[in-house]
Amino acid sequence: MLPDVLAAADEPRAIDTHAHQPTREFLRDAGGEMMRDAASTFGTELETWDYDEMRAEYREAGVARAVLLGWDAETNTGNPPVPNDHVAEVRDEHPDFFVGFGSVDPLKEDCVEEAERCVEDLDLSGFKFQQIAQGFDPSSPRHRELWNAIESLGVPVIFHGGNSTLGAGSPGGRGLRVKYGNPMLIDDVAAEHPALPILIAHPAFPWEKEQLAICQQKGNVHMDLSGWLPKYIDEQVLHYAGTVLRDKVMFGTDYPMIRPGRWLAQFAAHTDYDEETQRKLLWENAEAFLGL
Repeated sequence: MLPDVLAAADEPRAIDTHAHQPTREFLRDAGGEMMRDAASTFGTELETWDYDEMRAEYREAGVARAVLLGWDAETNTGNPPVPNDHVAEVRDEHPDFFVGFGSVDPLKEDCVEEAERCVEDLDLSGFKFQQIAQGFDPSSPRHRELWNAIESLGVPVIFHGGNSTLGAGSPGGRGLRVKYGNPMLIDDVAAEHPALPILIAHPAFPWEKEQLAICQQKGNVHMDLSGWLPKYIDEQVLHYAGTVLRDKVMFGTDYPMIRPGRWLAQFAAHTDYDEETQRKLLWENAEAFLGL
């Protein structure tokens, strides 16, 4: 079952703001043991498939575009990154489907130079940071130069929000610190960099109220609904998504852990937004944020 506005559309329209590679590069090499923990939490297997299969699955679900995220948490985890060149190559192979977002490890000395290369040489459209996996506090003055550089490049950033299933259930959570997922750390970045468009990924459990407050107070901060099936999303988040924040909330899955068809079917079954709000949440807000 599709949401009404997708079922009535002549062609796929939705935009997924949060998709990872369904390939070995991300799920097994970059993810390592912490990704196996996450898959176990989601009740999925670490199977892999190619981008043609991914695209076909999305089109069947009524999704026209997906933001494909890079990954570099090498310093904190010791796992190899998904190279930004790889993200750009996949984007170039499917230019009408993927929007490529790079990843830089903020703990590496060349992170500013790599960020500049991502935009100026690879033409990537923004950046994704996973502070828990990367092991850093985005509000620390140590990272101000990186945020200054990205703000000057004129592209958006996606920050992880809330707890993480990476390492979940393992002794010590594999050393990952949940505190770095607190959206209050992102509020400092937003205040100091007002020209930097920010998307907080996921309903930021257990800090959803802080996340909603930041999105309402900071004009440059948005959020998506990825990482949670709609029936599990906090009711206040869904209420704000349909009212005071309906211009700032976006659809996302966290693919391949959550598949687009399943997410959208639950969205249709567990929400009763009018068609204008559905359009905003499923694609119009993402088009504005991404400049599509």
